[in-house]
Amino acid sequence: SVKEIWDKLEVTYECTNQVKESRINMLVHCFELFKMNSDESISSMFTRFTEIVNSLKSLGKTYTNSELVRKILRCLPKNWEAKVTAI
Repeated sequence: SVKEIWDKLEVTYECTNQVKESRINMLVHCFELFKMNSDESISSMFTRFTEIVNSLKSLGKTYTNSELVRKILRCLPKNWEAKVTAI
């Protein structure tokens, strides 16, 4: 039936609500624990951060710009402390 086809497509391509919530939880966990690695450039750190944020946004979980900026500033290493304070 059409309903069975729709259900199969939903599971295959959009996932179930349970899978979606699980992905959101995993990505929120990654977001909360996000830190800049010691051997990482700002550019590569920001790319990793953007991938997490974009994945969350595609699943319906969004953050305000001020929350994202504060998170970026908090994840920078100690040698960036003076710049973070100035910002």
